[in-house]
Amino acid sequence: MSSIDKVAWLHLVDGKLLAARSAGKDTWYLPGGKREAGETDVETLVREIAEELSVQLDPASAQPAGVWEAQAHGKADGVVVRMTCYTADYTGELKPSSEIESFGWLAHADRDQVSATVQLILDDLHAQGKLV
Repeated sequence: MSSIDKVAWLHLVDGKLLAARSAGKDTWYLPGGKREAGETDVETLVREIAEELSVQLDPASAQPAGVWEAQAHGKADGVVVRMTCYTADYTGELKPSSEIESFGWLAHADRDQVSATVQLILDDLHAQGKLV
């Protein structure tokens, strides 16, 4: 079994979770991405969010939110995504950038529009009363 290691930002507002969609894709995912050599989780997160959403995360405010694993969307059976998530404050205005076509706010009812890993996250946040 192979694994894809990702770091993602959990940003909730009014009971909805920030998500992004790449150009030409129909699945929403959590903003973030893969580490570059030598990066910490938080360094990866700060870089990826600046690239994808044009805002600056405050590294000092980053807090671990959990780790989820599931079958990778669009990959061969047995390829698993391990998503380590953080919350963090930010400055700036959210704007799609780089490969990101749009961003939106997901509720639990939107779980059919996300990958298996994000479905687990939505389920957990909903069970905790953090997601509508």
